[in-house]
Amino acid sequence: MTTEQTTAYHTTESGIPVSSDEHSLTVGADGPILLHDHYLIEQIAAFNREMIPDRQPHAKGSGAFGRFEVTHDVSRYTCAKFLQPGARTEVVARFSTVAGEAGSPDTWRDPRGFALKFYTEDGNFDMVGNNTPVFFVRDPLKFQHFIHSQKRRVDNGLRDNDMQWDFWTLSPETAHQVTWLMGDRGIPASWRHMDGFSSHTYLWVNAAGERFWVKYHFKTDQGIKCLTQEQAGQLAGADADYHRRDLYTAIKRGEHPSWTLKMQIMPYEDAKTYRINPFDLTKVWPQGEYPLIEVGKLTLDRNPTDFHSQIEQVAFEPNNFVPGTGLSPDKMLLGRSFAYADAHRARLGVNYKQIPVNAPKCPVHGYTKGGAMRMRDAHDPAYVPNSKGGPAADRQRFPENAVWAADGEFVRAAYTLRPDDDDFSQAHALVNRVMDDAARDRLVSNIVGHVLQGVEEPVLSRVFEYWSKIDETIGARVKEGVLAERAGD
Repeated sequence: MTTEQTTAYHTTESGIPVSSDEHSLTVGADGPILLHDHYLIEQIAAFNREMIPDRQPHAKGSGAFGRFEVTHDVSRYTCAKFLQPGARTEVVARFSTVAGEAGSPDTWRDPRGFALKFYTEDGNFDMVGNNTPVFFVRDPLKFQHFIHSQKRRVDNGLRDNDMQWDFWTLSPETAHQVTWLMGDRGIPASWRHMDGFSSHTYLWVNAAGERFWVKYHFKTDQGIKCLTQEQAGQLAGADADYHRRDLYTAIKRGEHPSWTLKMQIMPYEDAKTYRINPFDLTKVWPQGEYPLIEVGKLTLDRNPTDFHSQIEQVAFEPNNFVPGTGLSPDKMLLGRSFAYADAHRARLGVNYKQIPVNAPKCPVHGYTKGGAMRMRDAHDPAYVPNSKGGPAADRQRFPENAVWAADGEFVRAAYTLRPDDDDFSQAHALVNRVMDDAARDRLVSNIVGHVLQGVEEPVLSRVFEYWSKIDETIGARVKEGVLAERAGD
């Protein structure tokens, strides 16, 4: 059999055979191009529209497919089917930086997104997390401004460390996350060598209707490894796709990365009197008080076959929670439960959940119809209530029990000041109880190097004060290092 016989013939997007891959239709051999060359017009028009908008944060990233397997019994805490003993669920994961654009180096000092979509039998469950257990702000009103401060200036289109520190030092709740960011874990060696955290507090409910507050911890089975600032800078110039390439090639050669899921679980009533606000995204729950409980294993073993359709168009949203799971009064989480879905509608279109990578594996019975890029057939009746046999809600089968008090009292109580609710004590503990002397030396070096790149008064004095509030010794060393370097200049 000849090559010509085995090669698929080229067609337009409508399946019409293409006569030539090299020559447009023209009037004569050298005449003008004809507008009715529908294949040429299709090629140009498609090319002009190939790019979709970047994600606003988390634009640079990649991901893979795999599975989640439950290895330990946590049915006393949740009735979610995908978390029952022996359950196995398909998963897609995406890792990313926060501040950079789609073409930026993925070894910049930045938190890493750690987002998961579980294709459960009760619909998709999404977790949008990071490689840090905390975040910069606790109120969604500040989120947009925070992201703007990490992006590019309006006047010159440049990233600006002075702008970053201006926001951080005027927002003391950032202290804990900034300490993580400026430490060793601010630049993971690869996505395979970092942990993933829900960061937010979520809700679980068991079959008896008992409720629990929970935090997800995906602990890397490859071990934590990090890059120094110097190594990361070299890689950014040599291979801007270093982390993307690492994940793809590791899976391709059969080294399938995995993470062990462990949960922190707080009894529902504990939240009312705990010494810190358990829904504050800038705080962690001490593991000595709420120890990690093992649940199962996440393994990534399949690379995407079409990066655009499977990774660029994958859409994660915390409002995707299945029976047995729910949200908490965490203000940032509640804001994100709207913001993520709204971002996807703007970026991908109103029917983004029908894109194959976002579509659930279970049946969908709903009443939406129309809109751009609709791919799933709609059926009459297209309204509810109806007497025509359309799908109906079933409160008995699916009770709304993964909820907390809706009268506002619980939320108001959660956000009243508690004994240990200051902004600096957990950052201080991170510096003094988690870091050793060598790690503290690298922390100071990272801060000094970052501040020297364009941070000026009055922001500079606030940087020194900010770090002194975290730790007096670190603050003094940062000030001494910055002033010494500038005096040398």
